[in-house]
Amino acid sequence: MITKLLQNISHLNYSIIPTPIMKLENLSKKYNANIYCMRDDLSGFAFGGNKTRKLDYLVYDAIQQGTDTLLAVGANQSNFCRITAAYGAANGLGVQLLLSGEQEESPTANLYLDHLFNATITHTDAFENSQVEEKSLQLETELTKQGKKVYRMPLGGSTPLGTLGYLSAFDEILNFSKKNNLNFNSIFHASGSGGTQAGLVLGKMISKWQGDIIGISVGRSATELHSVVDNLAKETANLLNFTPNEIEFIVDESYIGEKYGAHTQAGSKAIKEFATHEGILLDNVYTGKAAAGLLDYIQKGKVDKSDNILLIHTGGNIELFEHS
Repeated sequence: MITKLLQNISHLNYSIIPTPIMKLENLSKKYNANIYCMRDDLSGFAFGGNKTRKLDYLVYDAIQQGTDTLLAVGANQSNFCRITAAYGAANGLGVQLLLSGEQEESPTANLYLDHLFNATITHTDAFENSQVEEKSLQLETELTKQGKKVYRMPLGGSTPLGTLGYLSAFDEILNFSKKNNLNFNSIFHASGSGGTQAGLVLGKMISKWQGDIIGISVGRSATELHSVVDNLAKETANLLNFTPNEIEFIVDESYIGEKYGAHTQAGSKAIKEFATHEGILLDNVYTGKAAAGLLDYIQKGKVDKSDNILLIHTGGNIELFEHS
């Protein structure tokens, strides 16, 4: 059903998909559980991650509209902005990035790559989502007055069109389950701007999958993010002419820490465990917190140890080099 709904929607093909789904044998043994990982950190383009799935759809749309400039917003170390800059370079498009944070004398990690991809960067002291979006609208107006044809994308590329990337990912999970006769009971992932979780929720809605989709919030309150995801899933359903229905899913704000981007003890512990037991690199902002949530759910009995539990590794491990 999902494949049929997506088959007529064109997109770029920079993502190397389907990404591998593998059992984490050592962590499964340690926690007496069945833990699997979908390796979207291996999606390939510009260090990969979940944003390539979104940008395959968004940048194709931008090209079809005759765009000459991509405009993206995020924090100084935004994964979405880094990959947007790479898509622009690969397709001969100008890239304007509006980044929350100060200009750095010696950029590292994602910010270094933004410069390497030749993006034009504007720094702002605005950090609240609404303020950043307002600033991006102002920048779009300025660029348009200069004669540029701008394709502006919101935080994380979380639009109905971008959300299709994770509807497709959910279809990959279903195909893996069918091929391997293995059904997942719960899917954990980091949830920030909401597009990744919205795609998964829509996949559950369409397929009538019976498991739990558990988004570990990295910044927003559970109430706010739940509303964002719910609305975005329904808007994406409408884009596909699919009648949406109410669906249960979980947003857990327990692992954020002090604020978005803050390092946490649980996140650091999960990063170390995944590195030393599986050779898998996580980051402090997103995947470390998602993994911390998954392991905590197992330890507290919030998921059954006989369940098949899937963690989606959404990438971003280049953050480990921010302070190198």
